[in-house]
Amino acid sequence: MKKLEKNIKKFLKENLKKFNGKLILDKFWTSKKPINGLRHFVMVNEIKEKGTTFFCMVSVLDSEINLKITCEELLDTGDWYKGWINLTKIESITEEYSHFKSSNNSKEIEEMFVNEDSSFNIS
Repeated sequence: MKKLEKNIKKFLKENLKKFNGKLILDKFWTSKKPINGLRHFVMVNEIKEKGTTFFCMVSVLDSEINLKITCEELLDTGDWYKGWINLTKIESITEEYSHFKSSNNSKEIEEMFVNEDSSFNIS
């Protein structure tokens, strides 16, 4: 039991961040509405620009689908669930994704940089 409590405390310490007094569980998020047809995202980076903190999110199914979002947009708009919600395939990958992929062939992919201390940095 002590080992379990220790592991839980370690997990919380590694995965919870405080931002403006709110706790944020890192990494795994589900969008309530599809973004380019996909809904499951992972937080790969946190950057500060002009005094604002942004989180870089990438779709778990397609790295071409990524976004930069503020903490307020993530927590206060009601557009996101913390964690990955179990969805059917049709809810998780919508028709919008096919349209995005077919129309996106000529567009340049925006690069996403991962901080050295990110758990997603594999270099």
